[in-house]
Amino acid sequence: MTSKIVRIALVAAIAGAALSVAACSPKAPATDEAAAASDAASDAAMDASAAASDASEAASDAASS
Repeated sequence: MTSKIVRIALVAAIAGAALSVAACSPKAPATDEAAAASDAASDAAMDASAAASDASEAASDAASS
């Protein structure tokens, strides 16, 4: 059970780091390639946010069990 909590915490930390990198990365010039990269980064940030939320809920459930 402890390793499950540690694993969930690790996933949450990685998701938070991904959000931080996506939010703090410098803006690229407005080109089609940069726009595509920006869209990809936004999608990754949303996925990371969802993963962090899921990990947080799972950690909460595991802690209360």
